Amino acid sequence: MTRNPTTVYRHVLPSGLTVLIETLPYVRSVSLGYYLRSGSAVETEEHGGASHFLEHLVFKGTATRSTSDIAQVIDILGGDVDAFTGKEYTSFYAHVLDEQVATALDLLTDIVAAPRISSEDVESERGVILEEIRMVEDTPDDLVHEIFVTSFWPDHPLGRPILGTEETIARLGRKQILEHYAETFNPSNMIFCASGNVRPEQVIPFLERSFPAESEPAARREWSAPHPRQHVILREKRELEQVHLCLGSRGFPQQGEERYAAALFNTILGGGMSSRLFQRIREKEGLVYSVLSYHNGYLHGGYEAVYAACAPRNLRRVLDLTLEEMRKIKAEGATKEELSAAKLHLKGSILLSLESTVSRMSGMARQEYYFGRQFSADEIIQHIDAVTLEGIQDVARTIVDPGSLSLTLLGNLKTPGISTDALSEAVL
Repeated sequence: MTRNPTTVYRHVLPSGLTVLIETLPYVRSVSLGYYLRSGSAVETEEHGGASHFLEHLVFKGTATRSTSDIAQVIDILGGDVDAFTGKEYTSFYAHVLDEQVATALDLLTDIVAAPRISSEDVESERGVILEEIRMVEDTPDDLVHEIFVTSFWPDHPLGRPILGTEETIARLGRKQILEHYAETFNPSNMIFCASGNVRPEQVIPFLERSFPAESEPAARREWSAPHPRQHVILREKRELEQVHLCLGSRGFPQQGEERYAAALFNTILGGGMSSRLFQRIREKEGLVYSVLSYHNGYLHGGYEAVYAACAPRNLRRVLDLTLEEMRKIKAEGATKEELSAAKLHLKGSILLSLESTVSRMSGMARQEYYFGRQFSADEIIQHIDAVTLEGIQDVARTIVDPGSLSLTLLGNLKTPGISTDALSEAVL
């Protein structure tokens, strides 16, 4: 058992379950949850969407609770009980009053450790998930990102849709889902986190009883670093009034030391209202309502992307201005004022997130997953403060990459009007 300077208690049970508990006696709430070290990236291509399918199915009932029983407990808790599936990990969590910890812990453990997964539940939930996939089709700002990643990292687990496709969901049977559950829902493949007014002694004995030592280790599927495929793709949707665009290029893995400079680069480019893209494209020229950028880092790769939506007649101008600002940062770097403002923005976001037990819990889980240790807020801020103007330009030279810069368009267009060669030349 160890207790590090960030006051996070860490203990690995004989079953292999990693337990992280942060006691905050000055709050009245607790956030607690299970994080699986697996998401859609562990799936085989033919079983695409199995992780997300399971996320739904565990709420359908357990060995001792029906669907209505689970719903009743969730309502009684009065807080939030939810789940999500990501590319690399899956979460089942609750945010409740401290007096409801035992009830929430019992519920979460029951749905994770003893889901019913009946044939009837599989068939009924299949329809729900197919509707969720169709909902993405009707949500252009989500769909354009999905198409971009699928095209940017084709034939790679990180490029596949988290929800799966209509084809893969239609052929997933109970047998395949149970096999996926057995492979991934293993204590040694899980992290349990809790943050708030909770103590280890309230939780550890229950977890030890619930997860006895396992003889079989979790099945682990590894994946290599994805290689970007440069593309310009247009998905025509005649019913849309706007063109939605996603312009992206290579980025950095989550664990890379460049992550701090990459985050600041992103803030300067399009990460806030004072960013270059927001000020130039929206505030000065009035070409869009929404324009933003983000950096996604994973275990073995990452990408930077810019999203905007505009009238078709403004598309070329929005693209030209975006590429111009990216090229300028690559060639000239950022200014001292921009870097100072970006650091304040990033540090403020980090410190404000510490006021939320949900944010603290999820941050603990991510740090355990990607680094196997906890970083204090002071340590992270020191790294942010250490980033120099040269560091910003260095990451810009990697991100603003003529060889990977790609464009996905969604809207009422007949032709994209731009080629991969034109994209490359625009940032040279």
